[in-house]
Amino acid sequence: MAQENEAQAVFNIEKIYVKDLSVEVPNSPQIFLEQQDPEINVELATTAQALDNGFYEVVLRATVTAKIGEDRTVFLVEVAQAGIFLIQNVPEAELQPALMIGGPNILFPYVRETVSSATNRAGFQPVMLSPVNFEALYFSRQQQLAQEAGNA
Repeated sequence: MAQENEAQAVFNIEKIYVKDLSVEVPNSPQIFLEQQDPEINVELATTAQALDNGFYEVVLRATVTAKIGEDRTVFLVEVAQAGIFLIQNVPEAELQPALMIGGPNILFPYVRETVSSATNRAGFQPVMLSPVNFEALYFSRQQQLAQEAGNA
């Protein structure tokens, strides 16, 4: 039986905010006359850093690029959605997964809404980002790092 005085794990959302947002339409106004549908590319990256007293900042960055052919950029949207989380009484082995899986899972709906709104306000159809399995991405990255360490 667990001891009564064991501290309860804490994972609280303290603040969610847009850290950076950029929208570029470099070939306007001519690009609005194009009839061809652009190819959309989405890149995601997550970072985390410790602040003070159990507070952590997690940043989920999304770069959405729409191109026609190889060289005609329709639009470029870059979003850095951030959150400050209070994490306490979590075992060290579980801290990184909490930050790199839990944080992005919370931030992703905000990124999706920001990208959709930004592309719509730029004069295009809203881009709806597909759901992302951050747990699978995290464990895939850990496996890749372990293989690289084994090959070194």
